[in-house]
Amino acid sequence: MAKSQLKLPKICEQCGKPFEAKTVTTRFCSPYCVNKSGREKKRRAKEAEQKQVFLEDSIDKIVEIQTRPFISVSEATVLFGISKDTIRRLIKSGKIPAYNLGQRLTRVSRVHIEAMFTAVDLAEEPEEEPVKMHYDKSECYTIAEVSEKFGVSPSTVNKTIRKYSIPRRQIGKYVYVPKEQIEKLFSIK
Repeated sequence: MAKSQLKLPKICEQCGKPFEAKTVTTRFCSPYCVNKSGREKKRRAKEAEQKQVFLEDSIDKIVEIQTRPFISVSEATVLFGISKDTIRRLIKSGKIPAYNLGQRLTRVSRVHIEAMFTAVDLAEEPEEEPVKMHYDKSECYTIAEVSEKFGVSPSTVNKTIRKYSIPRRQIGKYVYVPKEQIEKLFSIK
């Protein structure tokens, strides 16, 4: 990506420190912050994937558990998504009635736990519909105008528009993009 002649003051998305960016798309102040952000993003994705796999593996067990009035502590963790320690703490404080049928055979009332916690629902991902551009020509810039106004090359403008999925509309030989989104993107933070 071409560097602009301007030094754009920005704030690092990872550490929150101010820095001078050499490109419009720079988000981090150093390679360290880039790597740290990438590691955190991978960790969050891995945790979400593990949780989803756990829920998918537990679906049959959850259906079978929901029919019984008394369940074990480990079954309650699967059904309600809370830790065993939390359930044991609630039993000890007397908030949930429990019956000890022997060593490691504690049963708790499913009805009482349901009253305190909601059952874990598998989230369905909503389908996002693409936003159609309904801007008037007076509310838009051409690529050349954006390039001239913000002092970046037209190729940089095109790459940035593609990267951030900014809607564009071609009328004749000119490509129009909404002023409000371009100004928000290229404005100095």
